[in-house]
Amino acid sequence: MAPPVATAMRDADIAAFIRDNLPVVAVPGVPEIRLHKAAPDSGLRRLAEADAGFGSPYWAYHWAGGLALARYVLDHPESVKGKQVVDLGAGGGLVAIAAAKAGAAQVIAAETDPYGVAALRLNAALNGVTIAIVTEDLTRAAPPAAEIMLVGDLFYAPDLAARVGGFLDRCRLQGMDVLVGDPWRGFLPRARLCEIVQYPVAETQAGSGKAAGVFAWIAPA
Repeated sequence: MAPPVATAMRDADIAAFIRDNLPVVAVPGVPEIRLHKAAPDSGLRRLAEADAGFGSPYWAYHWAGGLALARYVLDHPESVKGKQVVDLGAGGGLVAIAAAKAGAAQVIAAETDPYGVAALRLNAALNGVTIAIVTEDLTRAAPPAAEIMLVGDLFYAPDLAARVGGFLDRCRLQGMDVLVGDPWRGFLPRARLCEIVQYPVAETQAGSGKAAGVFAWIAPA
């Protein structure tokens, strides 16, 4: 007998799986926010085998750059208060939720993964904030009409880093401010960044301690 063919899950089924299997926990270092987070018994491997649309579950964990950027936004609400804000590659929505809690006039979370989108919706409701979600890849389009772009931990792969970097240049040329949170991953373009602050963070499922910086993106010459 042939093995069962994996098929993409419906949005409602994805949301139900996250709600039922990923417990709600306070974010380490950002206790003002609670998120659905994967645990060892959450069954993500089983889900990946059952769903052809399942990718890397980055949305299910806390990442260093996002932790630092969310902490910065909450510590410095003036950075986003009353502004139109976009969170690029929002994942489960930590940074977007922080911006909304800090008083942003509007928060748009850009996330292409349907699992990330489902987690975003659940997490936004859990934290009592309103976030608009865009599912297209913004890095392949003209920058949106916004005042500030928030980027948490998107410089972990060369192709992605190059594409994000070019997009952020376009954002700056359009007059947008850009804040980046990152733990100095290998493809972070350090020459394009001005460090603002560092935070100790506890990253991902292991809870390992490390430092991450928050940076301003420098406009291209």
